[in-house]
Amino acid sequence: MTKLFKGPKNSITDIDGFLVGNAQDDHIKSGATVLTRLTSFRASVSILGGAPGTKETDLLSPDKIVENIDGIVLAGGSAFGLDASSGVMDCLRGENRGFDTGAIKVPIVPSAILFDLKNGGFKEWSINPYRELGQNAFLKVSHDFEIGSVGAGCGATTSVVKGGLGTSSLFYGDRIKVGAIVAVNSVGSPCFPGTNFLFSDLYGEENGGFERPATNSLINPTKLLTGEATTLGIVCTNLDFNKNDLNRIATSAHSGIARAIEPSHTPFDGDIIFSATSGTQPIDSKDKDLMLVCQLSALCVTQAVGSAIKAARPKKGDLLSCWVDLKE
Repeated sequence: MTKLFKGPKNSITDIDGFLVGNAQDDHIKSGATVLTRLTSFRASVSILGGAPGTKETDLLSPDKIVENIDGIVLAGGSAFGLDASSGVMDCLRGENRGFDTGAIKVPIVPSAILFDLKNGGFKEWSINPYRELGQNAFLKVSHDFEIGSVGAGCGATTSVVKGGLGTSSLFYGDRIKVGAIVAVNSVGSPCFPGTNFLFSDLYGEENGGFERPATNSLINPTKLLTGEATTLGIVCTNLDFNKNDLNRIATSAHSGIARAIEPSHTPFDGDIIFSATSGTQPIDSKDKDLMLVCQLSALCVTQAVGSAIKAARPKKGDLLSCWVDLKE
């Protein structure tokens, strides 16, 4: 029987060649997260939330001419945060990377943003800070990176506790690798109503220190009053899928958000999941491999949501408590 187990770091960077960098400004309570590789890679996206904010995502459609991209950016700041990808483009151009037009190489960096403009941070800036945050995040890309209240998760919140940035990975035997990174900033709650038990712990090895509750009443999405919402994610695999397959993987991975956050994909969320491949592992059986990676991607997203909530830590000016503090 083929064994399913966590990757060495339980991180998206367990997937061949992928690197992650974070940058944040605790004064404005926001930040940016970059995923890239040393070479370009194939990717797609699925947008199921009702209030998304994106840049260059149309290029990821299977019928578009651009086959590979150079990075993906997740950022806070609502529409301001889309400028983080411009900072990443500056860095990539300095490395002579991008889509070769014949005259110049144009870095392709799709991005998505979450709304964290009402989280208690300073927002009266005169110059958009996100271009610099994007640059700084790119300059920090590594196989090792922090999670919790960092990067795109710096100022993230949910309806009941602080959100954050989380990651996970799963290996299926010695051939298939899947990983996820998620910035959790949802309208909904990651906890069972009236408890501190995380939905995501139903799909993990730990119960978070709480007994599973017997009831599940409807959740009041309190963040509708503040408008702060959106969960952003990226799932990666080593299998050499095409853009059409990657689009289906991204769509299936959304079920991982639905398992971990209730409600999800609301009119007030901009829930978006990118999918990407290193292309380093040939496909064996197309249908079987695609089904398996779809399933593993959803599971990785669920576990990444849980890791984001558990890793969040208190900072000056927070409007919500951290989940870890509720355990004490």
